Amino acid sequence: MDSTVTVLVITAVVVAALLLAVAVGLLVRLVRTRAALRRAGLPTGPRWVFWGAVLYLVLPTDLLPDPVYLDDIGVLLLALRSLRAARPLPYGTIEP
Repeated sequence: MDSTVTVLVITAVVVAALLLAVAVGLLVRLVRTRAALRRAGLPTGPRWVFWGAVLYLVLPTDLLPDPVYLDDIGVLLLALRSLRAARPLPYGTIEP
């Protein structure tokens, strides 16, 4: 093989390994988030909104083209807001 091809193959393997490591890290975080949502005692509705927002983030179809992430950010912010609004407050706590 030519040295240029060898360098390209090695670079592709390293990039693929890094992407796999990032994907595994994100998967672990999602599983931990799922467990935290279950332990928090939230109603089912806000949890479904959160997972729908995560699904919208990873799906290739968007309302706006992918270089503009405003729609993704907006959907995630709305989901997080619904989770915050549905969270159970400790007894005697007053919402500001």
